[in-house]
Amino acid sequence: MADQSYQQKPGSKAGPGRPSTSQVLAVVTMVPVGGVLLTLSGLTFAGSLIGLALTTPLFVIFSPVIVPAAIAIALAVTGFLVSGALGITALSSMTYIVNYLRGALSTVASQMGQKTKELGQGMQRQAQEGPRKA
Repeated sequence: MADQSYQQKPGSKAGPGRPSTSQVLAVVTMVPVGGVLLTLSGLTFAGSLIGLALTTPLFVIFSPVIVPAAIAIALAVTGFLVSGALGITALSSMTYIVNYLRGALSTVASQMGQKTKELGQGMQRQAQEGPRKA
């Protein structure tokens, strides 16, 4: 009797130990793509090594100029980034302060409006009651 531990998917014509059609198509399409990508990777690596071998003597010869130039560029970029960060921080701080003051002023104005309304209602009540006799 055959081993029944292998369960075949419905609609699949592959038997035990045989790959399905979708698996075969996946392998057939992925092997060439992987090969092309591996070839491109190798060519890029070789080009990088050749470029490094050709430019290393130039870096050694021009290093007295390149290193200070790189430092100057790095400092300039850092300065621009710090300037932008400080400007954004200042703008956000000023926006926060303005919004805080608006909230505080609106709270004071609403409290004054409430007091004025209460005072007006009190005066109206006194006017309706008439003058008091002492």
